[in-house]
Amino acid sequence: MMTPIELRKKGYQVLVENLGQVDAIRFLQQAGWGSGDYTQERKEILDQVTREEFWEDIKRIRNRKVN
Repeated sequence: MMTPIELRKKGYQVLVENLGQVDAIRFLQQAGWGSGDYTQERKEILDQVTREEFWEDIKRIRNRKVN
C-alpha cells in the first residue's frame, strides 16, 4: 500500500501524463479542496460511534484483508 505522499505523487504523475501540465492544473483547480470544518465534522460523526462499534469495524476490516 502506498503512503499518502506516494499516492499523491503518483496521482499527479497520472494526471500530467494523461492531461498534460496545463489541463492537469485546470482539473486540480476545478476539483478544489472542499469546504467546511473537517475537524468539527469528524468529531460530530465519531461522537456517535461507540467503542464497541469501533472495535467491531476494526475486526471486520482485518478479516476482510486476511480473506
